Parts: sequence; structure tokens; C-alpha cells
Amino acid sequence: MRVISGKAKGRKLQSVPGQGTRPITDMVKEAFFNILAGDVLGCRFLDLFSGTGGVGIEALSRGAAEAVFVEQGRAALETIRFNLAHTQLEEGARVVRANVFAFLAAAPAAPFDFIYIAPPQYKGLWLETLRMLDAAPAWLATDGAIIAQIHPREFLPLELQHFELVDERKYGSTLLCFYEHLEGER
Repeated sequence: MRVISGKAKGRKLQSVPGQGTRPITDMVKEAFFNILAGDVLGCRFLDLFSGTGGVGIEALSRGAAEAVFVEQGRAALETIRFNLAHTQLEEGARVVRANVFAFLAAAPAAPFDFIYIAPPQYKGLWLETLRMLDAAPAWLATDGAIIAQIHPREFLPLELQHFELVDERKYGSTLLCFYEHLEGER
């Protein structure tokens, strides 16, 4: 696991000890950031269920103005902080020790351009997170995107009031689902 591109290109990232996290593979991460392309530059990026912090760190490396990492596990938080220091990307990073749902229950200070959701598998947490964001659409900028990283078997169509599924990309056992504001809300 490494940083693919940008200021910290090639730096290896530490994994969270144990089996509690499932870091994104370098191949999927590279494909994901190729989809986002130049939209990452100067963006605000929210990394929910951050794990190693690899996705938010990649965003910072590629020029994101800010990345907020939300994680509650102590080992994961230590890993995120280590990876930020190792990549020298602490500036613009904010690590928040919190339950994702408690974090989202508060009002956002400002909307995020990208919200990345990568919870533990097979627990329905991605659905719960999307529903919470749908109830508080101000978390996402008007032209932003929510991306859920799940196993393809976890996917269920969702009826949302403020967001719609606009793209799906499958990479082996990883499915990335892209949600944006409904056409009338953009």
C-alpha cells in the first residue's frame, strides 16, 4: 500500500494491525483518483471510516486543500497519524476520533466536495451512512460526490430524497458507487 501520485508519491503506508480494516488496493485507489482527475485540486475531502487514511492521504498528496479523517478505533487513529507524518501531509489534515454517525449528527462547518465511505463490510453501515447524509444534504457541496466502497454483494438500490446513484465501478471484489445531488438540486 502506497501513495500513488502527487507530493508524497511512492511513500509506503502502514496498515492497521489486525483484521478490522480492509484497505483499498493501490489499483482501485489509482482508478478512483483517475476518475476524479483534477477535481481533487483544492477540494475539501471527508474520509469516513478512515482505516489507514490511505484515501484521504492520496487526496492531500494530489492537492486537496483539506482532508478530514473520521475514525473511532485507537489503532486506526494511530496508523492515520503515523501515515500523515510519514508522508509529510499533516498540513491540511484533521483527524477526528469519533463514531461516524455521531460525527454526522452535527451540522457541517462547510460542505465537502467529496465524501468517501468505506465501512466494515456486511454490516449495512454504508447504507446507514448514505441515509444519514441524505437527511442532511448540506454535508455535500452542490457539485460534489459521495463515494461508497463496498463489496459488490453488499449493493442494494436505495431510494434517496437528495442524492442519486450516477456511476458504479467494479474492480474485482470492490465496488465504488458514486452519488451526487439530484439534478434539480445541483
